[in-house]
Amino acid sequence: MILPIYSYGNPILKEKTLPVDKNYKDLNLLISDMFDTMYAANGVGLAAPQIGLSIRLFIVDCSSFEELDSKAANFKKIFINPKIIFEQGENELFEEGCLSIPNIRENVLRKNIIKIEYDDENFVKKNEIYDGIVSRVIQHEYDHLEGTLFIDRLKQIQKTLIKRKLRDIFNGKISTTYKMKFFKKLKKI
Repeated sequence: MILPIYSYGNPILKEKTLPVDKNYKDLNLLISDMFDTMYAANGVGLAAPQIGLSIRLFIVDCSSFEELDSKAANFKKIFINPKIIFEQGENELFEEGCLSIPNIRENVLRKNIIKIEYDDENFVKKNEIYDGIVSRVIQHEYDHLEGTLFIDRLKQIQKTLIKRKLRDIFNGKISTTYKMKFFKKLKKI
C-alpha cells in the first residue's frame, strides 16, 4: 500500500525516534508498504518519520545510482535500530533531495565512509562499513531518525536562498507526483 509522505513542517520530522522491538505489530507489512511508497515517489530511501512513525527504521535502494558507483548496483536494505559508529574519510559535496522536501536539491557536505550497526528485518545484528553514494544515502536516512533534515546541514546562505520554497512546502503550495500529507497548524481562536 502506498502511504502519504509527510511534508516539511510536520513536527514528527524533527523528533528523535524510538527503538523497534521484535514484536512490533505488522512490521513486515510496514516495510513492504514503505518500499511501495518509496518506489511510487521515485525515491532511493525512506525513513519511518516520513510516513508519520517515530521509530528507528529506514529502507534504501541505491540501484538508480549504479552509473555513479558500482557498489550501488542492487543495493537494497532494511535498517532497524541503526547506530552510526563512526564517520570518516574525505568530506564530499553531493546534491541531495528529500521526498519530504520536494523540488529542492542542494549540495550537502558529508564524510564518505561510515560504520553502522543495525538489525536486519529478522533482527539479526549487523555491523558494516559503507562508502561512496551508499554511505551518503544511509547517512541521509539515518539523519531522519535523529530529527535532522538535509536542509539543517546547509550553510546559512543556502538556507536563505531556499526560504521561500520551504514556506511554500510548509503551506502545501506545491504539487508532486506522489501522495503527501501536509502539516496543518491549528488556528488560534
